Amino acid sequence: MHGSLAENAALLDALRARAGAGTCQIGVCVPFPYLAQAQALLDGSAVSWGAQDISVHDKGAYTGEVSAAMLKDFGCRWALAGHSERRAMHGETDELVAQKARTALAAGLTPVVCVGETLAEREGGNTLGVIERQLEPILALGAQSLNHLVLAYEPVWAIGTGRTATPEQAQEVHGAIRVALRGLGVPQVRILYGGSVKAANAAELFAMPDIDGALVGGASLVADEFLRIAAI
Repeated sequence: MHGSLAENAALLDALRARAGAGTCQIGVCVPFPYLAQAQALLDGSAVSWGAQDISVHDKGAYTGEVSAAMLKDFGCRWALAGHSERRAMHGETDELVAQKARTALAAGLTPVVCVGETLAEREGGNTLGVIERQLEPILALGAQSLNHLVLAYEPVWAIGTGRTATPEQAQEVHGAIRVALRGLGVPQVRILYGGSVKAANAAELFAMPDIDGALVGGASLVADEFLRIAAI
């Protein structure tokens, strides 16, 4: 929950001007009030845009919710689903996250489905068990759906804390996810790493065989830093 019309204009103008159409795909997921601004400033550029959440409802008496059709109206390509803050602060369950992913897919949006463990879960040796539980209803969507979504591993203990999973820690989880995807015949599904990603650590993370990119948090608010990550 960052930004203002003026701050956004400076950031998005910089991204539009300097993000080339290279091999790296760049998207920004902005707060709902700024979707129109993102559409206006990024349309026709190499940068796509999307939302930080999505409702499972199409329309009706769901005050405060934002539907997939509304996101499509503003040219969105992406919708985050199951970000750790939504899970922790709003009680979103694994099943609800899967419903959100399904809703996004039905509307032609690409859901970026987030999974990750807390510090207590990691220290308790339950990281892979937590990831398996969170992924279960997502994998149950089937290969056809999985082919059209993106997964993001974001250890909760590394989000906004300055702590980053080591490349080896991140790879262990990404590798386990890849094994599960391979078992369903969809090993090519992209898996991003999120958690205090910055230009200083991105290269080491991206060197891991199963890390396909990054779900960038605070560093995405600084154009130079974000573009340095994208250029790696």
